[in-house]
Amino acid sequence: MNRTSRSVLSTLVVLVIVAALGFIYASPYIVLNRVKRAADARDAQTVNQYVDFPALRESLKEQVTALLTRRVDIQKSGNPLAIIGAMIGAAVVGPLVDSYATPDGVAAILNGIPPRGNPGEQPPRADDVPSADPPAAPAPGAATAQENAPQTPLEARQEAPKQPPMTTARYRGLNTFVVTYQHGAGDAKYSAIFHRDGLVSWKLVAVDLNG
Repeated sequence: MNRTSRSVLSTLVVLVIVAALGFIYASPYIVLNRVKRAADARDAQTVNQYVDFPALRESLKEQVTALLTRRVDIQKSGNPLAIIGAMIGAAVVGPLVDSYATPDGVAAILNGIPPRGNPGEQPPRADDVPSADPPAAPAPGAATAQENAPQTPLEARQEAPKQPPMTTARYRGLNTFVVTYQHGAGDAKYSAIFHRDGLVSWKLVAVDLNG
């Protein structure tokens, strides 16, 4: 093999390595796009590939319970109404988790509509959700930013916001990828958390209602 051939081969090897590293880096953005489109289409089979529903259920349970605890803090209040409110809140958690640990719930979470801990709450129907485009993968090292149904006591569906949320996406360590949603500068943030599941595959495993 002459010098020219070795140079061409070396260049090809470098290009292949760079392309592979770029694909690995972009993999969570690709997965985010796939799972969001699948959830918006209520494609349960595809959603199941990219969502760890047992882990998501546990996260929803913890987060909603913490949300209700902050809302009605029994330890700081001897008010009987606060205790009653906490008991009602505890009854809210199970049905709410059941409704959000579904393709409907995943679609709501990935479109900027997190659970709020309201009695009888359910995610909006597919036709009511304004689709938010997921953030595209940047070049390595670059910052990423992108910016009603009738209710009954047993089915209080969330009203979808009029505009898609602003979203930011970033790695939080080698194996954790976080997408943060916010509708306005003064509004609360929340995050969807993905964990690596193999070299280039990721799964939605948790939400953080504190942003």
